[in-house]
Amino acid sequence: MKTEVILTHNIVGLGAESDQVKVAAGYARNYLFPQRLAIPLTHANKRRIEALKQRRAEREAHEFNTMTELAKGVAKLICVVKIKTGEDGKMFGSVTTGMIADELKHQFDISLDKRKIHFEHPIKTLGDHEVELRLHQEVNATLKLRVESANPLPAPAEAPAGEGRKEERHERRGRRSEAAAETEKAPVESAETAVEKKPRAARAERAPKAEKSGKGEKAGKGAKAAKGDDAE
Repeated sequence: MKTEVILTHNIVGLGAESDQVKVAAGYARNYLFPQRLAIPLTHANKRRIEALKQRRAEREAHEFNTMTELAKGVAKLICVVKIKTGEDGKMFGSVTTGMIADELKHQFDISLDKRKIHFEHPIKTLGDHEVELRLHQEVNATLKLRVESANPLPAPAEAPAGEGRKEERHERRGRRSEAAAETEKAPVESAETAVEKKPRAARAERAPKAEKSGKGEKAGKGAKAAKGDDAE
């Protein structure tokens, strides 16, 4: 059985202040009336419709201004959502609107109904994404979302490390070869200098021998002369 009521507050999915709607009699009796969210549709209550319309206009104007400011602020944020992944980095499940709403509250103290968060395709990959926020009938915003793994991923650093070690080995071998080349050059240069020095030393050594031989010749000539004198 349906009954007609006048809403005194905005109810998502049902209506706003001053709207006349039909609802189940039990829903109106057990929930709407006790919570003062609606009043029965009577001639006396119809007089309150104008006041409710005024309240509605003020509320919508306030929401519009608030959501406009929120849209400007959200555009500068990056909301981080962490989700469990496997060893291969694949996510278990996907990111939900409830997760995003919780993180907005936790990270930035922004209370936002998850029904205002929309994305075209399920978010099932790590990385950066963009999410649409339908904050108001006339206000939309784009939220930057970063999905990270809640558990540490295996670091793919083995291959680069091996390459780095190989490069270090090549550098060490190059240094050793350069050092060996320098050591090989050193004896050659010393040998050349030794060869250059040997003739000079030999000349120095031969000079005295020549003098000795000269003295010997003089002595021999003197001896021969003496013998000649004796013979005469």
